Amino acid sequence: MKKIIYILIAAAAASCVRDLDTLPLNRTEPVAEYVYGNDESAYLSGLARLYFQFASNDLTDLQQMDGGASELVRAFWSVQETTADAAKCSWENDAWVRALNTNTWNETQNDAVYAVYVRTLQGISYVNEYLRQTTPDKLASRGVDEALAAKISTFRAEARFIRAYLYWIALDCFGPVPFSTEESPFGGTYTPPQASRTDIFNYCVNELTYLISDQSPMLEPRSLYPRADKGSAAGLLARLYLNSEVYTGVPRWAEAKAVCEVIFDMGYALCPDYPALFRGDNGQNPQARGEMLWTIAYDASNTESYGGTSYLLAATLASTDITDTSKPNGQVNGWAGLRVPYEYVSRFFEVSGQDYSTGEYSVDDKRGKVFYIKGRQESMDGALYSFMNGWSCLKFNNIPHDQTEQEYLPTANTNSFANVDFPMIRLGEIYLIYAEACMHAGGDASARVAALRERAGVSPDVTVDKDFIMAERARELMWEAHRRTDLIRLGLYDSDEYLWPYKGGDSFAGQPFASYKRIFPIPPTELATNKSLIQNPGY
Repeated sequence: MKKIIYILIAAAAASCVRDLDTLPLNRTEPVAEYVYGNDESAYLSGLARLYFQFASNDLTDLQQMDGGASELVRAFWSVQETTADAAKCSWENDAWVRALNTNTWNETQNDAVYAVYVRTLQGISYVNEYLRQTTPDKLASRGVDEALAAKISTFRAEARFIRAYLYWIALDCFGPVPFSTEESPFGGTYTPPQASRTDIFNYCVNELTYLISDQSPMLEPRSLYPRADKGSAAGLLARLYLNSEVYTGVPRWAEAKAVCEVIFDMGYALCPDYPALFRGDNGQNPQARGEMLWTIAYDASNTESYGGTSYLLAATLASTDITDTSKPNGQVNGWAGLRVPYEYVSRFFEVSGQDYSTGEYSVDDKRGKVFYIKGRQESMDGALYSFMNGWSCLKFNNIPHDQTEQEYLPTANTNSFANVDFPMIRLGEIYLIYAEACMHAGGDASARVAALRERAGVSPDVTVDKDFIMAERARELMWEAHRRTDLIRLGLYDSDEYLWPYKGGDSFAGQPFASYKRIFPIPPTELATNKSLIQNPGY
């Protein structure tokens, strides 16, 4: 299935304006009806284009950016992780880096922030147009038979999930954003009105609640990896409820708990080997797939993207770390960009005995065995833009789970891109949502917490409180694009209660920063285009 969907995606991406068979390049341009007809492949190709929005390097609306940097998974990861405590980037000459590393962005356009904004809103417009072109009336007018119409109804459900996920990213990062559906006007001079965070939240909740219902044609859980299904929709709904108080001012812990319990009955299972979740064969390994509620699939033989997991593989090593006899994460590029502050590693994994000449260190927690420290300096103090200061993270790794580095070397020599599927939602996250919900709403999550801890090889005997949740999510979900959202929900993002290196400015000790930065500014180019938009407070 992975190769099939990427063949379709590649075909959709390669289409030019002359023969585009899926969706418009311009956000307001309607799709000509003649491209669909009554053949299933056209509708499936259109759906693939919607999935591809997460991994797209298309620069139609981002002409001034590097294609890889503009990809949504990469841009969202950057705003989630480098603005928090788990990651810093050494690329001081890249326009987005300094502001995100030190929480000093302002309303001036930041490339990573801009990419997240445009990719999400652009993707939503694509979904809306796909839904306009696949209504029952449209299908009937094209002579689509009953069996194909039933299949297309499942495609439409997937499209609605993709739109909900994109709206979640937008409301999480920007708060109130332009809102439109397939029922909205489009084309010409129409610009969507700005909806409140609460209204977008409620819309997404309603959509996802329907998608997991018995009335929905959404695919059943675990039915067609890597496409989205009812498990994916339930996972996103649990995440929305988890963050409800941030988004709407009203906590919904009981609802979060209830949705998690629904997911527990959907047949997912923790992968017994934590590192296997992030290896180059995670999309083929049944045990790793069994934990995934939804992923963005990457396949080096069919996609050549410098975003997504290719970014997480290449940017975490220097070229000097990669030799003919050693490729620590199974690929050939070393961009010398991303690393983890030692303070994060020390606090959450309790490492000891590190030897930077040999690369050896000791840690009990198996989740902490993913760091590469050979040739590194421990502290980033005064060296934020020196890549060799800090610890490299090899959590995402092209080497299959059942091969050693040396066994994989012949293949590694040809790999410039990633085979690692990026986990958008997985069961380990759901266990932690459940634990946090039980902490607030009552209930016993001890078995779920114990399962995560036992897999990591550490004591399951813990007290589930705010400090534990903050630390356990740091360990379990490190570098999975959750950290900014987590720290905001826990009241730690901008306050002086929790500091990290370079938080809020150029001081290594860190300092609090203005609370309005819990959301990013609406890009100035969008304000100029859509006069109905109001800039977020503080910008």
